[in-house]
Amino acid sequence: MTASIRQSLSADNIVAFIGDIFARRGGEEYLGEGVTMAEHMLQAAHLAEQSGGSDTIIVAALLHDIGHFTSEFGAFSMNDTQDRYHDAAGAVIVERFFPRVVTDCVRLHVAAKRYLCAVDPHYFAKLSPASVHSLRLQGGPMTDEEIARFSQNPNLEDVIKVRRVDDAGKIAGAHTPDFAHYAPLVQRIVDAHCMK
Repeated sequence: MTASIRQSLSADNIVAFIGDIFARRGGEEYLGEGVTMAEHMLQAAHLAEQSGGSDTIIVAALLHDIGHFTSEFGAFSMNDTQDRYHDAAGAVIVERFFPRVVTDCVRLHVAAKRYLCAVDPHYFAKLSPASVHSLRLQGGPMTDEEIARFSQNPNLEDVIKVRRVDDAGKIAGAHTPDFAHYAPLVQRIVDAHCMK
């Protein structure tokens, strides 16, 4: 995403910008999984909503992979031999318009996978083949030093919640609301944050 596009975004048009991404590019393949990008992100949001997640967690789950569409390094594929940093690219989009917890969930959902692989002996076995492949490119399980640093994040619990729905949101044929269902909630979060 170019700097001029980023600069043109505002609290008044960011939701329409995201909605346009879902409409134009949501049908793209999601990393070798049996769902599209939009299906994956909507499933994550729906799972967060169904489990009683807060509004910020629902929005973070919806937007966690937005960086696949906005990364200057392009979208990830199963043929990749290096990471494309979609987590950082997504954080750049949301950080101006959403509270820190949302930005942290977007920026750290990859790190959360690395963290869980290091601290939960059963977590790795639950990962899909695509997640295992991307884990290798993203640095593998965290070291003890990385775990200690990551554990200090004040939003750690919420980041882990989003990671869990990220992992679960890969069910082919699952029915979820579309982006329009979430758009008013996304706008409320943006308005509340930008009015501070």
